[in-house]
Amino acid sequence: MEKVVTGKVRFSYVSVFEPRSVEGGEAKYSITLLIPKSDTDTYNKIINLMNKTLNEAVADVFKGVMPTNPRFPIYDGDGLRPSGEPFGDECRGCWVITANSKEKPEVVDAGCNPIMSKSDFYSGCYGRASIVFYAYNTSGNKGVGCGLNNLQKLEDGQPLSGRSTAAEDFGGSSAYSAPASPMAPATPYAQGIPGYNPAPVNPIPVQPQAPAYTGQVNPITGQPIVNNIYGVN
Repeated sequence: MEKVVTGKVRFSYVSVFEPRSVEGGEAKYSITLLIPKSDTDTYNKIINLMNKTLNEAVADVFKGVMPTNPRFPIYDGDGLRPSGEPFGDECRGCWVITANSKEKPEVVDAGCNPIMSKSDFYSGCYGRASIVFYAYNTSGNKGVGCGLNNLQKLEDGQPLSGRSTAAEDFGGSSAYSAPASPMAPATPYAQGIPGYNPAPVNPIPVQPQAPAYTGQVNPITGQPIVNNIYGVN
């Protein structure tokens, strides 16, 4: 089967270490290639091989009748997805094509050494892909699909996962520098807060109390005993 080895492309939606199922379908290894429109050589190779695959499939796959509107796996990144939604910003100025395979592809670096870690081969890095094309006629759907052979990483790139890197979080202007002097005591709660102006609190007046009586008390009346004689003044 003829294949196309692309020029340098950007990888997206990387699922090449473990197969992934889409909408309950058969789990496959897959990857999306973002091919710069400036790479006309890769684009022409893909178009020519897709047309050749389509024509060669008329006799057997399409039962002698060329499909009226065959489907192709390549899309304009400046246009719309099949769903009608626009492609992401990372697809601008690119042709977008998704390749998949039931078999796990080989993933290597620039020196053809195997890459085993997901963190080393990710959505956003750059490299080359070996892809093939096949015709299909399933449940009324007719066209050409893209198969995935192998992948080669050439260089790193900004991850497309939406997550920042540790260097972005902690490097550059965000780099840590130890304080020059011990930390100042914490500011009391609510003090020093802009706009905070507590109303003065009026103290509750304290009523003077009579000195405690230390003399004798009549145990019946509870009244003080005068001249030490009960009830006599």
